[in-house]
Amino acid sequence: MNILILGSGGREHAFAWKIAQSPLCDNLFVAPGNAGTAQVATNLSISYNNFPAIADAVRTNNIDLLIVGPEEPLVNGVVDFFQQQADLIDLPIVGPDAEGAQLEGSKDFSKQFMLRHNIPTAASKTFTADTLTEGLTYLETHSLPVVLKADGLAAGKGVIIAETLADAQAAMNDMLGGQKFGQAGSKVVVEQFLRGIELSVFVLSDGVNYKILPEAKDYKRINEGDQGLNTGGMGAVSPVVFANESFLRKVEEKVVKPTLAGLQKENIRYKGFIFIGLMKVNGEPYVIEYNARMGDPETEVVLPRIQTDFAELMLATARGELDRITVQVSAQTAVTTVVVSGGYPNEYEKGKIISDLDRLEDVTAFHAGTLANDGQVVTNGGRVLALTALANSLENAVRKSQEAARTVQFDGKHYRKDIGLDLIRYAD
Repeated sequence: MNILILGSGGREHAFAWKIAQSPLCDNLFVAPGNAGTAQVATNLSISYNNFPAIADAVRTNNIDLLIVGPEEPLVNGVVDFFQQQADLIDLPIVGPDAEGAQLEGSKDFSKQFMLRHNIPTAASKTFTADTLTEGLTYLETHSLPVVLKADGLAAGKGVIIAETLADAQAAMNDMLGGQKFGQAGSKVVVEQFLRGIELSVFVLSDGVNYKILPEAKDYKRINEGDQGLNTGGMGAVSPVVFANESFLRKVEEKVVKPTLAGLQKENIRYKGFIFIGLMKVNGEPYVIEYNARMGDPETEVVLPRIQTDFAELMLATARGELDRITVQVSAQTAVTTVVVSGGYPNEYEKGKIISDLDRLEDVTAFHAGTLANDGQVVTNGGRVLALTALANSLENAVRKSQEAARTVQFDGKHYRKDIGLDLIRYAD
C-alpha cells in the first residue's frame, strides 16, 4: 500500500515509525511532517487543513490509505470532503467525519451525548455570552474547585480549574465576555470537579466492531508535582498500574460499549480512534472528555507496546474489518519524557539547534516540533521531542527515558524529572 498520514507532531512520527515497519507499506508519506518523519517517510509540504491539496496528493501518489492524526482537520470535515470527491469516495480513511468528531469538537455536544446514553460523567451546565450573567450567578452556588471548559478546540488550553469563586467568575468573563479562546469559547461548560486519579483509554472503532488499545497516563502540567500551567502533555506511561483488570472491565461495560452503541443509535458511522479521558473515583470510571484521535504524547507509549502489524490494523479499521484482527500487546512498560522549548506553553523561540540525538541509546526519539535545516535538526515548536523507553519494569523505563532527556541538548531545554514516579510510589 501507499499510505498518507496527516500531521506534524510526535503522534504522527510514532504512526509513521510504526507503519514503516509493516511489509504492507510500500510508500509512506506525511503531510506536512517534521524532521523525524523525514527519516522514515516522504514529507509533503502541505497543510493538513488544505483539503484540495491533500486530495491532489492522494491522486498523484496513488494513496491507498489515509490516516488523519490531529483533531483540527477531523472537526473541519476532511473525511466529509473526501466523501464528496467522486473519484476518492472509496478511499479508506482512519478518522471520523465531522459529525463524529463533535465528540471532541464540542464539549457541550459530548456532555449531552454522555447524558443521552447514561455514560458516567461529572455534572455540568453550559452557558453562552447571552447567559453570562446567569452563569456568574450559577458559579456563586457551585462547589469549589470548579472546572470551566471552552466548548470548542483550544489547543489543549481551554480547560481552567478555578479554586476560588473570584477565579471562576474571572475565567468565565474572559471566555464569554473577553473571547479569550475566540469562537472556541462561545460556549462554556461549567463542570463538577472530580477527585480521583486520571488515565486515558483508547478505542479503535470501524463503525461496528471495536478494539481496546493499551491504556496510558499522561502528565499535563509544565512543572514537577503537577504544578504550573497546563500543556499539551509533558510525558506519559503505559500500562497504568492502578488500571487493573476489574477496573478496565468496568470501563468497557460502563463507558466503551455505551459510547459505541450511542454512536450507532445516532447513525454516526465512526471509523477511527476514540480517546477517552477518564477519572477513577472510588474505583469507578467517569468520563472527563472524548477526543476524536489518539493522544499526544500517549501515542508515543501506546504504539511501542502494540505488536500487531499497525498498517494492517489501520486498514481493517477503515474497511470495517476489525473483527478479523487480534491486537497483540507487549507486557513491557513504556515511558516517554517530553522535552520542550523554554517558555512553553507561553511564548517560546524556534530555530534552536538540537544536538546529541546520535548519543541516545535504547530509546526512540519521536520528533514533535522539529525541522531539518541545512543538515541540522532545529526546534520548531513548543513540544520538541518525546523520548520513549521500553523496559521490563517501570523503574527501568523511567530511568532510560530520563537519561535520554538529560542527553539531548538545545538552548532553553526544559523537561519534567518526575514522569512516572507517582506510579512507582502507587505500586509500592
